[in-house]
Amino acid sequence: MTDATAVAEYVRARRAEVETALAGLLPGPPDCPAPVAEAMRYSVLGGGKRLRPILCLASADAVGGRSASLLRAACAIELIHTYSLIHDDLPAMDDDSLRRGRPTLHTVAGEGMAILAGDGLLTEAFHVLSTLEGDPARVLRAVRLIAHAAGPVGMVGGQAIDLASVKPGPHGATAKLDAGALATMHAKKTGALIQASAAAGAVLGGGSDAQVAAIDGAAAEFGLAFQIVDDILDVEGESAQLGKTPGKDAAAGKTTYPALYGLDESRAMAEACIARAGDTLAAAGMSDTWLLGIGRWIVERRN
Repeated sequence: MTDATAVAEYVRARRAEVETALAGLLPGPPDCPAPVAEAMRYSVLGGGKRLRPILCLASADAVGGRSASLLRAACAIELIHTYSLIHDDLPAMDDDSLRRGRPTLHTVAGEGMAILAGDGLLTEAFHVLSTLEGDPARVLRAVRLIAHAAGPVGMVGGQAIDLASVKPGPHGATAKLDAGALATMHAKKTGALIQASAAAGAVLGGGSDAQVAAIDGAAAEFGLAFQIVDDILDVEGESAQLGKTPGKDAAAGKTTYPALYGLDESRAMAEACIARAGDTLAAAGMSDTWLLGIGRWIVERRN
């Protein structure tokens, strides 16, 4: 596996690429009304790990292909991710006041404008994806992967499971999630878009079916590891370091990996994810890519 310093530099360089591209991609006045344009920019350009677009780029690198359209695809994925954060923070959802170290969008722009900004980012993402150049079959396959992951059988479905587990419905609150339901929820809510980011990058990069399948499988493990570590940091982290409010899950009565398994076992589970991802990539002859190093970065992160 590539050493941690090299991985950190690779991540930094890819993040810089993404930040520059995002700033030039967002619509603005006069075509886009200033209030919603400013709201979208506030959330998109407010920092973040940029894990999903970095995985998209790294997966294309892993199969030996980069194109001018690839960075646009990676940015479109980040627009989708940011929309999900805006909506997740709303009072009707997680009701959070801090995101990426700053006040959440609805606290500075109002709930209505936050909803519109999220809607705008989601639809703009697919506008960007519709402009991708390259093999039409590969572009269509990548767009299908991303849409599937973002929709009701993916991220939206996971959010619905999460919401139903803590918010009373017409017949009262749903029972707390057991281990199987927790894994299902996070595979959809968090893992699906992470997985699609990597798989779409491999598809757009010209990867073979075997390469795409291996990257898809490894990214599924990355997604699970990411969520386990997120749950751990929610217990152990501090606002200044996390950039969001710690302890929210426990306060809301949510089922988490530390709540079910304890901190030590949760850490072991995250490590096991990376080991399985490494085996999957090695079996496909891709042990010398950046991907496993990024997986290690996911597990060792502090925010």
